[in-house]
Amino acid sequence: MSESTLRIGLVLPDVMGTYGDGGNALILRQRARMRGIDAEIVSITLDDEVPESLDVYTLGGAEDYAQRLATRHLLRHPGLQRAAEAGRPVLAICAAIQVLGHWYETAAGERVSGISMLDLTTSPQDARAIGELVTAPLIEGLTRPLSGFENHRGATTLGPAARPLGRVRNGVGNGAGDRVEGAVQGSVVSTYMHGPVLARNPELADFLLAKATGAELTPLDLPQVDRLRKERLAAAR
Repeated sequence: MSESTLRIGLVLPDVMGTYGDGGNALILRQRARMRGIDAEIVSITLDDEVPESLDVYTLGGAEDYAQRLATRHLLRHPGLQRAAEAGRPVLAICAAIQVLGHWYETAAGERVSGISMLDLTTSPQDARAIGELVTAPLIEGLTRPLSGFENHRGATTLGPAARPLGRVRNGVGNGAGDRVEGAVQGSVVSTYMHGPVLARNPELADFLLAKATGAELTPLDLPQVDRLRKERLAAAR
């Protein structure tokens, strides 16, 4: 591995990889390589400590028991927290939002402490949110609608230190009644969107890559990605 290699942390794919969200790391690697940036994925499992020195991190979705395992591991090995404090970008998907919050409640009503990287809490909704989700981004640097597939039962309430990633156009989103989706706090970007979300939202992928590299990225001309976006946005109408 050279000094200039972009290192992409795939965090706990053995327990936080239920919905194929590991694909987000693949998208980051491929979009970097297409620009001539050497990039590699560093897989961090329950057998590994979490390094704080990687350039960008991704976490995926999981079920209740796997969330508990992930929470315990991240508390025992707080490299992710230190990386975020140092400004390295973190992408957290679905259950990872809840793990990174202050606490979440299981379907049985048990409250489980999170790692408090995000100022939010999550309780169960009455009904599961399943289907296409489209939002209008609410953070600087993103201008195009975000789309993904939501499949969760969480009602996530943001505290004052967190702000929403987007305003819901189609779908449920955070489910707390305010028609917003995801959470952004410091260098952490979180969303309930599967897809993988970065395959469906190249602008978000490049937003994270730019933060990770500190460079202005040249645009990529990928008509097949544009076709995928149009198809998925049309499916949500």
